[in-house]
Amino acid sequence: MGSSPSPLTLSCSHADKNMRSLVGASQLLNRSSTLFLFRGPKSHSQYLHFGKTSSSLRGLATMAAAAAEEFVKGNVHPNGVAVITLDRPKALNAMNLDMDIRYKKFLDEWEMDPMVKCVLVEGSSSRAFSAGMDIKGVVAEIQKDKTTPLVQKVFTAEYSLICKISEYKKPYISLMDGITMGFGIGLSGHGRYRIVTERTLLAMPENGIGLFPDVGFAYIAAQSPGEGSVGAYLGMTGKRISTSADALYVGLGTHYVPSGNLSSLKEALLTTSFSEDPHQDIRELLVKYSHDPESEAQLKLLLPQIVSTFSADKSVNEIIEELKKHQLSTDAIVSEWAKEALLGLGKGAPFSLCLTQKHFSRVALARGKNDSDLCSLSGVMKTEYRIALRSSLRNDFAEGVRAVLVDKDQKPKWNPSSLEEVDLNEVEAVFEPLSQGTEELRV
Repeated sequence: MGSSPSPLTLSCSHADKNMRSLVGASQLLNRSSTLFLFRGPKSHSQYLHFGKTSSSLRGLATMAAAAAEEFVKGNVHPNGVAVITLDRPKALNAMNLDMDIRYKKFLDEWEMDPMVKCVLVEGSSSRAFSAGMDIKGVVAEIQKDKTTPLVQKVFTAEYSLICKISEYKKPYISLMDGITMGFGIGLSGHGRYRIVTERTLLAMPENGIGLFPDVGFAYIAAQSPGEGSVGAYLGMTGKRISTSADALYVGLGTHYVPSGNLSSLKEALLTTSFSEDPHQDIRELLVKYSHDPESEAQLKLLLPQIVSTFSADKSVNEIIEELKKHQLSTDAIVSEWAKEALLGLGKGAPFSLCLTQKHFSRVALARGKNDSDLCSLSGVMKTEYRIALRSSLRNDFAEGVRAVLVDKDQKPKWNPSSLEEVDLNEVEAVFEPLSQGTEELRV
């Protein structure tokens, strides 16, 4: 297990210099999971209720667009390889609204360009592919005005981009080197070729700030071993994946390429003369540069316990009771796993845990059933859009961000404060169609 990244307080240069990056892993979910959420340069929509003049708003919008140009760079090489580089290293490539829009614009243009043979996405440094999305400014805007259009704009941009990646008509290759969490998994986990290294660190710990593991992770989880049990375990507990073997076993990665081989792989890709079948050309390159992981997947060894605990028919309370039984195991590995999982669950908001369990179980049970809206990623994203709009307005979200990112006391006061107090009717309500006047996600 890799060491947990230390908490970060970073002063960003250029357009980012007046904003602070906000921390992750060890502050949020102890050593059992990791979350990196940052506040970066604000998109122009975040200023709608600040009383700015129209000229000021135009100036801010121009600054935001300029910042996005710095942070999301696109380049098409002579042989047809189009490269997106996320270049916001001091914020671990955290994504904001303008970055999302610019990213999707590149994909839209390149999909229609016959000169482009494939798309390669990378981070500018080995520390991170992308640590997630900017979030503190969103919460601040919600607290000022719960009807702010920013929430819909952010989730629409993110979820539309995820669907574009999933359905992309050309080979899409993600170099998931370093921290890849939250929306970072959204940008990579739905693409065709997902390259992990020994430095890759994966996690979905949103329950710890009162949200839920979104970005279509429930869809990825449903395809994981144990009929989705392994993915449910990761989503519920926020467990970090820090080995290539586990990343491949879960399905978040398709190939393991040692970090020392990445530059050679990229050079080979940029000098390839593509045939009429770019997918075959890419597969041949990956065979040459990828390796089998050096160790066995720990999650595979724990599969019987994970299935017995996190199967789709288990409620949150039943999961906890099962973990307590496993904690008494004479097998030290099983006992430690159960203890860590309980700690991960203990960091989550009770409402979020119940919501996550219901959502993940429904998606897992819908797999392969063509008569269900949740059998496709687009259907899952439409449901998650409803959930996200509603759960982001709950007090738990603001309270989680306060406790983790603002005051950093790590003592959120959840409402409801216990699983016993969660009204399951309220949980069910977040899945319902949006009210009249609020548009559903169109993907």
